[in-house]
Amino acid sequence: MTRLTGKSALITGAGRGIGRGFAESYIAEGATVGIADIDFDLASQTAKELGDAAYPVQIDVSQQDSIDAAIARVVDHAGKLDILVNNAALFDASETVDITRATYDRLYAVNVAGTLFTMQAAAAQMIKQGHGGKIINMASQAGRRGEPLVLVYCSTKAAVISMTQSAGLDLIRHGINVNAIAPGVVDGAHWEHVDSMFAKLEGKPLGQKKAEVAAGVPAGRFAVPDDLAPMAVFLASSDSDYVVSQTYNVDGGQWMS
Repeated sequence: MTRLTGKSALITGAGRGIGRGFAESYIAEGATVGIADIDFDLASQTAKELGDAAYPVQIDVSQQDSIDAAIARVVDHAGKLDILVNNAALFDASETVDITRATYDRLYAVNVAGTLFTMQAAAAQMIKQGHGGKIINMASQAGRRGEPLVLVYCSTKAAVISMTQSAGLDLIRHGINVNAIAPGVVDGAHWEHVDSMFAKLEGKPLGQKKAEVAAGVPAGRFAVPDDLAPMAVFLASSDSDYVVSQTYNVDGGQWMS
């Protein structure tokens, strides 16, 4: 299929995992994709592996000058920006009484401010171009409810859902659709890190938390990026032109809304 033929996309945190999976699907649908990552070497290697339709973009979403430079890089390379996926994010876990201001500031700088100001810069470019666009923010099932050891992360993803609603209502008058995806638990290097954090906090052997979480998914398993990619393609395509300010759960049945 070629639902994204001729489209120019920017995906943050695309060097690995979900972001890379989205990039692969977008390219298969005909898009040119900027592989944006704070690790430029990783972005370059990923872009090389994905072929001529991919190119690397340096971005640190906690720094405005880096965001602006990334948008400029996309326009310079592809001539325009049609699609943004705000995928870059950080995770942390701790007991409430052990949360530090440094951890709070770090997660909010990336997950909330990074999402907001990358969305803002992309929207400004899309408005300048005058033919609308698609912005997809990555929320989480963690933004739907609290978790006892994940206060800060959960609150950042709740903020992403709220920002998606407000920005979507504002930007649709420019023909820009803003929506979000709320994954459940997605397998990969990220969850190995999460499992190790919970092992320390809950005194469990490595791998036990991951097994417990997987057993609690109604679909019976962790997601993989390919489970999320069809929704990312839908929200980037003309099929979603009448979809505004929504957050879609793609979580194997873990949350219903």
